[in-house]
Amino acid sequence: QVQLMESGGGSVQSGGSLRLSCSASTSGGNYILAWFRQLPGDQREWVAGFNTANNAVFADSVKGRFFISQETANTLYLQRTKLRPEDTAMYYCAARPAHRTNSYRSPQMYDYWGKGTQVTVSS
Repeated sequence: QVQLMESGGGSVQSGGSLRLSCSASTSGGNYILAWFRQLPGDQREWVAGFNTANNAVFADSVKGRFFISQETANTLYLQRTKLRPEDTAMYYCAARPAHRTNSYRSPQMYDYWGKGTQVTVSS
């Protein structure tokens, strides 16, 4: 079992920065964390995470503006810079079992989700 909690959301003006945090607590097992986002009525979109080589990877829409860092195995940050109005969404932290290495961009690969934190970017 994995419990995830996101924090750090809020409102920011276009061009600003915001850092999101994901805190994970587990009862055992190895998990890999990632960030997704979702607009109302849309599917969840993968934003950032780690590929099979354990390298940080990013969606094209955020590459060069978003960065991730993992302070510990259970804490993942998403540093977002140069924010745009289209970055407005609910942001979710998700966890998948470490042995599940394929299709790391697919929400179906992730078993656990936080409740999300809302980010609003105004123009």
